[in-house]
This record gives sequence, C-alpha cells and structure tokens, in this order.
Amino acid sequence: MRTVFLNLCLSGIALASCDAQTPPQSASPSFEVVKTPQEWKKALGAERYRILIEKGTEAPWSGEYNLHFENGIYHCGACQYPLFESSSKFDSHCGWPSFDAPIDEHRIVETVDRSHGMTRTEIQCARCGGHLGHVFNDGPTATGLRYCVNSLSLGFEPQSDSASAKPRTSSQPVHR
Repeated sequence: MRTVFLNLCLSGIALASCDAQTPPQSASPSFEVVKTPQEWKKALGAERYRILIEKGTEAPWSGEYNLHFENGIYHCGACQYPLFESSSKFDSHCGWPSFDAPIDEHRIVETVDRSHGMTRTEIQCARCGGHLGHVFNDGPTATGLRYCVNSLSLGFEPQSDSASAKPRTSSQPVHR
C-alpha cells in the first residue's frame, strides 16, 4: 500500500513539474490549406495520414530522413510548404530528423500537447496544420532548440549546389 501511495505521489510531482514548464499555447489557428479527412487520406495514403492528420509518430530510426544529410529544403509532406533548410539539420541521436530552427518562425505553429501523460510542444505546418512532431528546449546548438520531426511529415527538395552536406553532430555549432 505504501508503494502505491509513494508512486502516486511521485507521479503527481512529475506531472506538476511538467505543468510548471507548460509551453506557450497558440489560439486555434486557421490554415490556408484545408481538406476533408477523405481528401487528406486520398492525397497522403494511410501512413502519412496517420502521422500528419491523426498526429501519430513513426518508429524511431525508421524514417527516410533521420540520417539524411543532402543539401536542400525539407518541406511539409502534406502541402509542400518549405519548413527547414538542410543547414539547420543535425544528428541528435534520437531516431528522428532533428533541426535547430525552421526557415522562418512563422512557418511552424506551436501548440500544447498533453497526450501520453506528458506536456510537450507540438509543431504543425503553419500552412495546412499537418502534425510534424515536437520541439524541445534541449538542443545543443546556439538556438537551444531541437525540432524533432517525423520523416513521414516531410518531403525533400535537393539543392542544385554540387557540395554535399556533412552531418552535424549534436556537439557541433550552428553555421549560418
């Protein structure tokens, strides 16, 4: 009985600690690209629909762009809105593509996500509302941020630049 009580107390403390660090909450945004669930399913297919529209998560280390380091632009997998430059990508060793900043802060919408017993900051495409992943304030670069994104939430357009990008590790600084 004591163990159960202790676990409940510790859980309450952990949740209270998370709530004390609640990320900023946005008003319900209106999006430029709006489709019915049926239209999204047809356009995206089952897995991308599950991630982008139903706010799912792909398995870690399974995504096409996790260890992808070509020069180019990563865009929304639903509406093709440019979101991240390859120069902001780094290997955070978390199993998902990680970026330290979007192309422009207005391309990402942040909302509070209290699912799965945690309080996190969800990131969505500002153009269509597609679920991208989450942003954390534990980034190792100058921004202090780690945008942890599902590969299925992204598409990629290579740059014509002939130089190939070298992956940054989490200890390398941002080069702008």
